[in-house]
Amino acid sequence: MLSRVKHLVWDWNGTLLDDLKLVVDATNVCLATVGGPVITADEHRRDFRRPILDYYAHVLERPVDEVEFKLLDDAFHDAYRERMAEVRLVPDALEAMAKWPGTQSLLSMFFHDELLIEVERHGLNARLTRVDGLPGTVGGHRKATYLQRHLEALDIDPAGVVLIGDSVDDGDAARSTGATAVLYAGGFTDAALLKATGLPVAYSLVEAVEIASAL
Repeated sequence: MLSRVKHLVWDWNGTLLDDLKLVVDATNVCLATVGGPVITADEHRRDFRRPILDYYAHVLERPVDEVEFKLLDDAFHDAYRERMAEVRLVPDALEAMAKWPGTQSLLSMFFHDELLIEVERHGLNARLTRVDGLPGTVGGHRKATYLQRHLEALDIDPAGVVLIGDSVDDGDAARSTGATAVLYAGGFTDAALLKATGLPVAYSLVEAVEIASAL
């Protein structure tokens, strides 16, 4: 039987882009601005969640309002941008993309204009039918609404879509739109948390595409 899945939506940060170390470093820079703790990569993978305001509140063990979140978000992205040019794709990203038999697009919660520059820098434009990032100047949102808009812009039935991402929020977004998801354990989230969603979990991007192709 042929797979009903025809289109693949990629996540960017922590999935195609191997930026966990930079994200942790930038998070520590922004937490230091409010006297917060220093976190490790393992702690980030255990605790990360969206909306990111909730993540900061968890790490700081106190409420964070929208004003403070904007300051933290700006501090994070300033630190991230300083070293963004050093970051490379996950080692098997291009191989995984080449293995997918259908169309592919990219949906990121990174800022749209900067995302377009990064996608071009990594030579991915020809592989992707659409690239969408976050509009506006403040990040940290959940992905569901943006995935719905992304699929509407592509004019694709969600039932024929699989999302590959590295967070619980990616799985929630896919389910909310009627798509499916394969979660990648090499990114921002601990594998045990991904497995708890009940969705398939892959330990490489090539494996994720193989699972997606077999759905």
